[in-house]
Amino acid sequence: MSERRFEAMVVRKTDDGTFERRIEERSIDDLPEGDVLIRVEYSSLNYKDALSATGNPGVTRHFPHTPGIDAAGTVEASSSDAFAPGDRVVVIGHDLGMETDGGFGQYIRVPAGWVVRRPGSLSARAAMALGTAGFTAAMSVDVLRERGVDPDRGEILVTGATGGVGSLAVGLLAHLGYRVVAATGKPEAAGFLRDAGATEVVTREAVSDVSRPMQRARWAGVVDSVGGDPLAAALAATLPGGTVACCGLVASPKLATTVFPFILRGVALVGIDSASYPVESRARLWTRLAGEWAIPGLEDRVREVALRDLDPEIDRILEGGQTGRVIVRT
Repeated sequence: MSERRFEAMVVRKTDDGTFERRIEERSIDDLPEGDVLIRVEYSSLNYKDALSATGNPGVTRHFPHTPGIDAAGTVEASSSDAFAPGDRVVVIGHDLGMETDGGFGQYIRVPAGWVVRRPGSLSARAAMALGTAGFTAAMSVDVLRERGVDPDRGEILVTGATGGVGSLAVGLLAHLGYRVVAATGKPEAAGFLRDAGATEVVTREAVSDVSRPMQRARWAGVVDSVGGDPLAAALAATLPGGTVACCGLVASPKLATTVFPFILRGVALVGIDSASYPVESRARLWTRLAGEWAIPGLEDRVREVALRDLDPEIDRILEGGQTGRVIVRT
């Protein structure tokens, strides 16, 4: 086992302080210690992966390193009683792909507490069509539903709608019967968003007005993946008793708002943190995503690339050019 070789994307810091990435051959012995060795079949590309792949210290500080915060595959070996060789599993979040070598390689080795069995109907490819992005979208929708934001309450705004979280939130909400307004800075993607299930597509600027602390109440709920002014504006336009689920900061980590939406309309702002979500809750949500929350046609709308063809996709997502999901076949 220890002599087995495999391919992985490896990011290295050069002598001049820059970073380079390439596909290299590695040994199982190169992997960190862990309870479960997994043969990765698919991963996916997220914005955080691209940051890690370019040496962003807010994500990864120790190099050489293999990014990839998502992985789905089969258990190869396990020292934990919870898993056995042949188990079909998925790993997202925790420290995978950050300081722990991640899914952009054909093998990972991780603690058993990070691993979730895939429901029987969920293939590795389908799991990575969702990945952290889809799981985060599902967590956001779960929060809305737990707080009484049902389809008959009104429209749901999704910001950053062409991104991974946004596009999957649009698809899941539409599948569950919600009227979804998708906001995007890519007007050319309107057809993509309507195909995903949006009932209306608006520009990013149309939902980013922060000139007034309170605006005409429109949104029963919001899934916000961008932060900054769009989040502030969404809070100011949420209906009384509505809920805003916040899970991103692409626009800005700063939030300039007032207390008025909270004390005059009872709006709730809920943060979504998929990285540290409890394993029991993860299993419950994956079961839903494989069952009644399965998004129709999702696998047909993702773009699949091989590990060796991943490099330009990393540049594309950093430049804001990615629409929808890119999955990685290892």
